[in-house]
Amino acid sequence: MSADTKILFLVPYPLGRAPSQRFRVELYEPYLQRANIPYTIVPFMDEHTWKILYQNGGTIQKAWGITKGYLKRLKTVLWDVHGYSHVFVHREAAPLGPPLFEWIVAKLWRKKMIYDFDDAIWIPNTSSANKLAGWLKAFWKVKRICKWAYSVCPGNQYLCNYAAQYNNNVVLLPTCVDMERGHNKVKEHGDHKVVVGWTGSHSTLPYLNPVMPVLEELQRELDFKFAVIADKKPKLPLKNWTYIPWNAASEIDDLLTMDIGIMPLQNDPWSEGKCGFKLIQYLSAGIPALASPVGVNKTIIEEGTNGYLCDSAEDWKKHLRALIADAQLRARLGKAGHEKMLREYSIRSQVDKFLHLFT
Repeated sequence: MSADTKILFLVPYPLGRAPSQRFRVELYEPYLQRANIPYTIVPFMDEHTWKILYQNGGTIQKAWGITKGYLKRLKTVLWDVHGYSHVFVHREAAPLGPPLFEWIVAKLWRKKMIYDFDDAIWIPNTSSANKLAGWLKAFWKVKRICKWAYSVCPGNQYLCNYAAQYNNNVVLLPTCVDMERGHNKVKEHGDHKVVVGWTGSHSTLPYLNPVMPVLEELQRELDFKFAVIADKKPKLPLKNWTYIPWNAASEIDDLLTMDIGIMPLQNDPWSEGKCGFKLIQYLSAGIPALASPVGVNKTIIEEGTNGYLCDSAEDWKKHLRALIADAQLRARLGKAGHEKMLREYSIRSQVDKFLHLFT
């Protein structure tokens, strides 16, 4: 590592709020500090704007918050950036419009820009009724930023394959958990009322819809509870379920209330881009997992070793029945999952690769 290495992180969200940013950028802070690498993290959005963004109304406040973000970002890339050797961009430097800030950083100032993303963010995900938003998002900018970047570090192989079309320096950097400081507790499996659980943001709640009939049917014959950890309470047709509001301070203990974790997905290009973070959270805590056989799920789940891949309603029923009934099976699969996360998806296993991005 060069003595003059100094890193500027351009991130979209306030610190400690968004999972992708927390686990792909903020989680590495102690290791940057240990390596004596100076760095600064500059969010685009302030705390107030983040809080009101997904609420109804407040259009003027939201517009002003986004405008402030642009003004702050402009100052950063025109003046502040000169004190840094590397610029790390997580997802995008600004939420709307063309990649102006990335162009300034990489082409005008010739900084070494590292580009990081953990979703298929080049795929438009707006409806025909929302064409204006789609145009403003400028999804085409992802390939441009890949071209301009010194290095690109996507979160799975599918994303790497996309980036490799535009950049010869692509490094696979999976989303990790800190199994020493944060995700450092392991589930103790025993004979008690089983909790099947799911964790995620409000935007991914619809992925639960296809598995709801399975859970309804199973609850008519088996005594178990379903738990949802999220930032918004869903409406579910189940007779026995609980909602746990996501809370950073208690997220590990909340996760440990589960005995089995699930990750259903649709089989489409957007889902192919997902980095399996739900599975990583479950397995790191020694919780066996069931998942749709889509994208990186097929890499994380080792069939019958740390969980099961479910391609149909019958698969979900069969494997849920088996895991609900057998505490020893849950313990065995959970232990194998925990060990795999230590080897491949803990921050300890990936930190050298992360730091090498800046050499």
